[in-house]
Amino acid sequence: MLRGLAAPALISLGVVAAVLAFKLIFSRRHEASALPYPPGPNLAPGTMPTFDPWAQYQKWGKEYGELVYIRETNTLILNHSHVAIDLLERRARIYSDRPGSPLLDLWRYSPAWRYHRKIFQQSFRQAAVPRFFPAQYSKIHEFLYDLMTAPENFMQHTMTLSQRVIYTSMYGFDVGPEDPLARKTAEVMELIGESLVVDAFPLPRRFPWLMSMPSWFPGCGFKKKAEECRSILEEVDSIPYDMAVNNIKNGLGTSLIAELAIRSKGTPKEIEAIKSMGTVSLLAAADTATSSIGSFLLCMCLDPEVQRKGQEELDRVVGRDRLPTFEDRPSLPYVEAIYRETMRLHPPVPLGLSHNSIEDDTYCGYFIPKGCEVVPNVWAMNRDPDLYYEPDKFIPERYIESEKGPFRHINEIHAYGFGRRVCAGRHMGENTIWLAIASVLATLTLGKAKDENGNEIDIPGEFTNGFYRHPKPYKSSIVPRTPLARDLILAAISTKD
Repeated sequence: MLRGLAAPALISLGVVAAVLAFKLIFSRRHEASALPYPPGPNLAPGTMPTFDPWAQYQKWGKEYGELVYIRETNTLILNHSHVAIDLLERRARIYSDRPGSPLLDLWRYSPAWRYHRKIFQQSFRQAAVPRFFPAQYSKIHEFLYDLMTAPENFMQHTMTLSQRVIYTSMYGFDVGPEDPLARKTAEVMELIGESLVVDAFPLPRRFPWLMSMPSWFPGCGFKKKAEECRSILEEVDSIPYDMAVNNIKNGLGTSLIAELAIRSKGTPKEIEAIKSMGTVSLLAAADTATSSIGSFLLCMCLDPEVQRKGQEELDRVVGRDRLPTFEDRPSLPYVEAIYRETMRLHPPVPLGLSHNSIEDDTYCGYFIPKGCEVVPNVWAMNRDPDLYYEPDKFIPERYIESEKGPFRHINEIHAYGFGRRVCAGRHMGENTIWLAIASVLATLTLGKAKDENGNEIDIPGEFTNGFYRHPKPYKSSIVPRTPLARDLILAAISTKD
């Protein structure tokens, strides 16, 4: 009987001792600094806001200042771009790590990560992305056809486009929405999105020793979800890689992944990095491109005047007898402004990807401890009233009126991240989003759907509030602008065949 009681008691005492030790170490480290922690609200672990947290973080910023610190979870929130640049870019040596996660430990800043990053950057640098143009043209033209022939499924078409561009560009084959690979990709994206929410795993974050305990141990339920995610990730890693390699060996077509695999000569380290590049491309690009293109479609339904201006510019510059190309981009400032405004007002990942400090630091008279999770609130940065007038409104003209104009450096789009952890595939990603925007404007008219009485059905314009931010389902009208536009779409599809 005593032994039966002793085990739970020992476990409880161990947890209490760990909590006290954590607090003691944390307080002693801070005593070494005479500076205070940044101000912020008092919250218990696991109680970070979950409904539109970016909006709550912005409110805290107005109350506490440029740095908002949650001491209980060792989390620092950045609501202003100049602070994010100071810390995440100018002090990248300290802030290039990622918080530990039971699902994504590979994302930690390490020699392995740097090696994988090097492989990734070689294939996705700006000079290399024209290789992906044929796949982007092909899949975006298919997207136009899908929108034209089955407009009621526009949200599914948007997700399908994002996945198809990546699978075709990276692996050299197409994946339809019903393909098991497409479903597995969507499933793993959902699991990872849940894991990347700030303070998603509060216990292992505060008590790393839980990572070595069995899944039945109190507080270790996260391990089951981690194993589920790893199992799917292994399939998404290996299945398309093997298919791509088999295709090139059997003379069925080449691809970036296959060519890199052949050049690696079977070196395990390189193969692992190549597989990782393909998987990360899927996970990083598919959901973010879906969000951005989906946000654009919603904005056009809600703002017919902006849509009209974009169409007029395309008619004037490109004409109506062909579809837009990447070569047209420098001559389309208003279309560029629409793209920039979409990325500003509706960043796909409102809180970005958290960074982690690898050592103690000080900033503006405050102490920032080692191991601090630093959250770049991109949503708030993009709504800074000191930088953007009427920041909550969709106004592409703000870029036309600016002294810099709309053709700014891609690094000014905060949705792509900061410092050494900026999105390595951002050049390809923005090309996909821009071409989708220009192509839709050139050929289709979007608006509100009508009921059986001919009255417009209101569009609430609501968004999800998870790690990724997507428009919630709504009804719309999507029709070809002219008979010629319809013919252009059909011709683009037929030439592909």
